[in-house]
Parts: sequence; C-alpha cells; structure tokens
Amino acid sequence: MQRVRFRLDDAAAAALRALRAAVGGPGDEPAITAAAASVVPPPARAALEAELRLLVLPSIWLATLGTVAGRPDELVLAAVVDAELLAVHAAVHDALAGRVRGPVAAYLPGAWLPHCVLAAQAPATAFAALHPVEPVRARVVGVEIT
Repeated sequence: MQRVRFRLDDAAAAALRALRAAVGGPGDEPAITAAAASVVPPPARAALEAELRLLVLPSIWLATLGTVAGRPDELVLAAVVDAELLAVHAAVHDALAGRVRGPVAAYLPGAWLPHCVLAAQAPATAFAALHPVEPVRARVVGVEIT
C-alpha cells in the first residue's frame, strides 16, 4: 500500500513523538495520511505535484483523542477539520482520481478523518495516560508518498 502523507513541521513532530513515547506508540515519523492506494504510479505523482504547486499547504490543529472507525485498537489525535484543510485534501484526490489503482475508501473525501496514530494497542489505557491532551498545531511542510 502506498500513502500520500502530509509531513509536519519539526516542533509538531517532536510533540507527537513525545505523546507516542508516553504510551509506547509507533516509532515511524508522525504525519497525516491524506490518501492511500495499492499503487500510485508516476502519472499520478506528476499530477499531484502539479496540483500542489498551486496550493498553500495548511496548518492542522490536532486536538481530539479518540479512535477511528474500523481501527478500534488505535488511539489517535484527530484534527480540527476546516475548509482550508478539506480543500487541500480534495485537491489531492482530484489529482489522483482515475490515476491510482486500488484507492482506499477511508481516505476519500467525505470519509476522511485526518489524524495521527498515538498508540497501536490498548487505546483505553493510552487515553487515560494522555488525557487531557494539549492541542498540537502542525504546519504541513511537505507531501510525501510512502
């Protein structure tokens, strides 16, 4: 599976790594996944790059501890969704539409809940350890395909 991820500024990534460390969360670099598909071929990557050159990448406020539908074993810090974030997300999907194979429905516009995974097991225990959480303001500093 390939993912289109919003890379976060250093201060936000450090804050998210600290939250993860407090609950034994994942060790990968914190990011927000905007789209996923089984394959994102070169023409889709080129279209995405061209589209993103026209946009200002938003700041994201990660503020709500919870779980995501279909993944009840994870604790996430979900974003406050605003029009600017939704517009960039829609632009990502407009660029990818018809160009990727096997798009993942959970990341499509209308279904997407922007979030960062903090714990990949025992969400109730992790919630208790982290609540209340201070919101994390994350500037999007880049887009990557992993």
